[in-house]
Amino acid sequence: MNGLIGDAAQAALETRIAFLVELARRLHQYGTSAQRLEVAIAGAAQRLGLSADVWSSPTAIIISFAELSRGEEGLAQVTQVMRLSPGDVNLARLCEADAIADRAIAGELDLREGFRLLRALGRPDTRRAQAGVVASYGLSAASVAALFLHSSWADLIVAGAIGLLIGLITVLSATRPRLAVASDAISALVATAGAILVSAFVVPLAIKSVVLASLIVLVPGMSLTTAVREISSQHLVSGVARMGGAIATLLKLTFGTVAASQLCAALGIDPGTYVLPPLPRWMDWPSLLVGALGFAILFRAARRDWPVVVGAVVVGYLATRWGGLLSGAIPGAPFGVFLGGLLLGALSNLYARYKHRPGAVVREPGIILLVPGSVGFRSVSYLFERDTTLGMDSFILLLTLLISLVAGLLFGDLLVSPRRSL
Repeated sequence: MNGLIGDAAQAALETRIAFLVELARRLHQYGTSAQRLEVAIAGAAQRLGLSADVWSSPTAIIISFAELSRGEEGLAQVTQVMRLSPGDVNLARLCEADAIADRAIAGELDLREGFRLLRALGRPDTRRAQAGVVASYGLSAASVAALFLHSSWADLIVAGAIGLLIGLITVLSATRPRLAVASDAISALVATAGAILVSAFVVPLAIKSVVLASLIVLVPGMSLTTAVREISSQHLVSGVARMGGAIATLLKLTFGTVAASQLCAALGIDPGTYVLPPLPRWMDWPSLLVGALGFAILFRAARRDWPVVVGAVVVGYLATRWGGLLSGAIPGAPFGVFLGGLLLGALSNLYARYKHRPGAVVREPGIILLVPGSVGFRSVSYLFERDTTLGMDSFILLLTLLISLVAGLLFGDLLVSPRRSL
């Protein structure tokens, strides 16, 4: 967000505070991390003639406001406390909120009108947008099955179909609080039971690969990465809280898969063990493009940003693959993840600097294929199965990948300094 102190700074104190509070609410709702939100609101407040002390966590925001004219020793005049649900990335509305803030702070838009426009961003999704989200779950699941798990055609089709079903559960849970609490466990149960039933009665499947691909969007890899980024930037409360939420999601997903497996075993349903031939290697490229399009829809990017999002996903994947091969390890090894994070962090800052739009348009979808959510899911699954050796090995790999990715993003910020808070 950019802008200078102008007419907007002369507006009534209550008007300026109301605008900033609504802006903070929208940034939080659309997936902005704690450190970026705090910097954005503090900077916007200063350009409106206010001093703001901001504290952000995944479920709350506290902001204290005071007039800059009162000096550093002046006590806060207003303190606002907001209890919020954890946000979800919505790139289109994040860009809209950023543009509204820039125009209002620059004096091109009245603060009251800016407040009204920000409040209007909270409108519920249309049926078309909900259908797009459901489709994105199916596309993402099918692409991951082909791109990373090298499954068969049957695995790909079933993973995509189960992904659509999970997308439907997720959309329905958005307006049903009781369903939302258990939606992760229910989705995992449905995915595992569906894969076992298809494998037993229709066509043999690689059960674990299909289940992992189906649940890939729900696996909290992005939350784990954001948590480590917040902890590394000394936002300890927010980072630890976000880490706790991610672990709780992993536990619910793992419980759902284990419960479904035991239920099918108790009913005597034995899935086939014959593994079909994997997809040809040339399928990686179409799968990558389809998956990138699915992620563009999943992150609710505006259509004009789809080429940017698809390009970011492709660049992140290729950088990670090339970095892994360069280090003599398999694609997706720690050095490859570090290189991917470094490149995407720098590119997102360049995009924000020259396009004057949030770098999140490049950064968030770009790292989606780098985040180690699947490793965390496997680690907890092994522990549930009492295989502590594999569980601890996977846990150590998870930590290594998280550190590599976060280090890459931090070094990317050093390589190209961010000039915008988002």
